Amino acid sequence: MRIQYHKAMYFMLLFLLALVALVQGDGSWETCADIVPVQRRGAWISLKSFGGVGDGTTVNTAAFARAIARIERRKARGGMLLYVPPGVYLTGPFNLTSHMTLYLARGAVIKATQDTWNWPLIDPLPSYGRGRELPGGRYMSLLHGNGLEDVVITGSNGTIDGQGEVWWNMWRQRSLPFTRPHLVELMYSSDVLISNIVFKNSPFWNIHPVYSSNVVVKGVTILAPYDSPNTDGVDPDSSSNVCIEDSYISTGDDMVAVKSGWDEYGISFGRPSSDITVRRITGSNPFAGFAIGSETSGGVENVLVENLNLFKTGIGIHIKTNAGRGGYIRNVTISDVNIYGSRKGLVISGNVGDHPDENFNPNALPVVDGLTVKNVWGVDVLQPGLIRGIKGLPFTRICLSNVKLNLAPGKDTQPWSCQDVSGGSLEVQPSPCTELTTTSDTGFCTSSF
Repeated sequence: MRIQYHKAMYFMLLFLLALVALVQGDGSWETCADIVPVQRRGAWISLKSFGGVGDGTTVNTAAFARAIARIERRKARGGMLLYVPPGVYLTGPFNLTSHMTLYLARGAVIKATQDTWNWPLIDPLPSYGRGRELPGGRYMSLLHGNGLEDVVITGSNGTIDGQGEVWWNMWRQRSLPFTRPHLVELMYSSDVLISNIVFKNSPFWNIHPVYSSNVVVKGVTILAPYDSPNTDGVDPDSSSNVCIEDSYISTGDDMVAVKSGWDEYGISFGRPSSDITVRRITGSNPFAGFAIGSETSGGVENVLVENLNLFKTGIGIHIKTNAGRGGYIRNVTISDVNIYGSRKGLVISGNVGDHPDENFNPNALPVVDGLTVKNVWGVDVLQPGLIRGIKGLPFTRICLSNVKLNLAPGKDTQPWSCQDVSGGSLEVQPSPCTELTTTSDTGFCTSSF
C-alpha cells in the first residue's frame, strides 16, 4: 500500500507540473467547465443534524436519506447544500435530488458498506437491455440520481470510497448474481458538476453520466488498484455536452471511455454521445488512457481530446467497436498526448467487445470516419499502432500527424499493422502502414493537420 501511495503521489506531481507548463502567459488556460455555472446555494444543512455519525462503523444510509428528503421538501431558493463534516460515514446507496450540492469537508469520507446482500437492485439501462456484466438488473450506484437537474458533488478533497474489493473478488470467483454498482451514476440528468473529490476503490465504473447533458467533471482524483477489474474512471454514456478536465486517474481499466449503448438495444434507443471534451488528464492503468467504445451503438461524434499524460498504460489511445454494434464514430480529434510505456500506442479496431445476447444483427456495421490523431510522443512502446477496420466497410479518413513513438529497446517490438482502412499520415515515426500513405483520403487529412 505504501508503494502504491508513493507512486500515486509521484504521478500527481507530474500532473501538477504538466498543468503549470500549460498555463498561458495571462495565468489562465482553456476550459470547457463553464457549461455548468458554479452554484452558490441559498441555504445549507449538516449531515450530523440528521443523525449522521462519522465513526466508521455506524451506518448512515438513513441519515443521508433524511437530509436529502429535507432538501426536496424545503425547495430553498437557489437550492441547498448538504455538508458532510470530517469523519468516516459508512453508508449504503442513496439517491441525490435536484438543486443540491453534496459537499465533503476535508477529512470527510463517504464509505460504502460491504453488505452486498442488501444492496438495492435497479432495472437495466434501456440502451443495454440487461446488466453490462450479467443478464437481468444491476446493483444501484452508491450515489445515484434519475431525472435530476442542477446537481453538484464537490468539497475540499473529501473522499468517496467504494470498498470495492468484496465486489472484485465476487467477479473473480464468478459468484456475482448481478452487474456490480458504480460509485456515481446520474441518469437523464442535466447541469451536473463533480469536482474536488477523491474517488477510490469503486466496485465497477467510477463516474457514469448516462442519458445526461451539460456534465462537468474536473479536478478529481480517481484511484483503484492496477489489477481491479473494470474500474473505469469516467464513462460518459449516451450523453452530450460533457467536459472532463484537470484530473488524475489511476485505475484497473480505461481512464476515460465514451460509450453510447450496446448492439440492438443501443441502436433502438438511439441516443448518441456528442460534444465531449477531455483535457489535461494524467494517469496510469493496464488498459487505455482514452477510449471510445466498445459500446457505441447510439453513435459517438464531435469529440475533442487534448493534453494527456499517460504512464504505464496497456494502450495509449483505443477506439473500439464491432460488427453488430451499428452506430458510428466520427469527427474525433486527439492531440498532444505523451505516452510513457505502453504495449500499443494507438489502436483503432472493429473487432472488440462482446454482445448482450444472440439477438444482435451481425450485419449492423458501425461507420468509423474522420479520426485525427496528432502531436503524440511516446517512449518505451512495444507496438506503435494497430488499425483494423471491418471487411466490406473500411474505416475512412484516419489521419495521423506528428506521431512519434519510440520503441522499447531490447524488447520484441512490432511494426504498424493495418487493414481495411484508408487515410493519410504526415511525420509519423516509425513509418506507418502503407494504407495511410497511398490512399485517397490524404486531402481530408491535410486539411485536418
